[in-house]
Amino acid sequence: MGMRVLYFGIVVLSLLVLGAHFLRYGNDVGVALSVAPIALLFVRRAWAARIVQVVLALGAIEWTTTLIGLVQMRTAQGLPATRMAIILGVVVIVTAAAALLFETQTMKRIYRQQ
Repeated sequence: MGMRVLYFGIVVLSLLVLGAHFLRYGNDVGVALSVAPIALLFVRRAWAARIVQVVLALGAIEWTTTLIGLVQMRTAQGLPATRMAIILGVVVIVTAAAALLFETQTMKRIYRQQ
């Protein structure tokens, strides 16, 4: 039970932070596509898990492109970028890890994956 709570907590947090990222830029579609998969966590089917996993993988890609863009922008302006790069790097890693959680035996059992 404890691992399930941890796994779902990481997945939900990753989706909410991704939604906040899109909200910051006024992208309502991105917000909806980031937050709606939280509802799919209650659907205990393999297809639901795959949709959430794909959204998280795409989220990790979005965070990576954001990281690269912001580092380039700050470097061009002569501003420090190290702390921001570390923070966003951690966000990329956590989001990618959340996607990979669906490959664990615990999540495969919950979502009836073979």
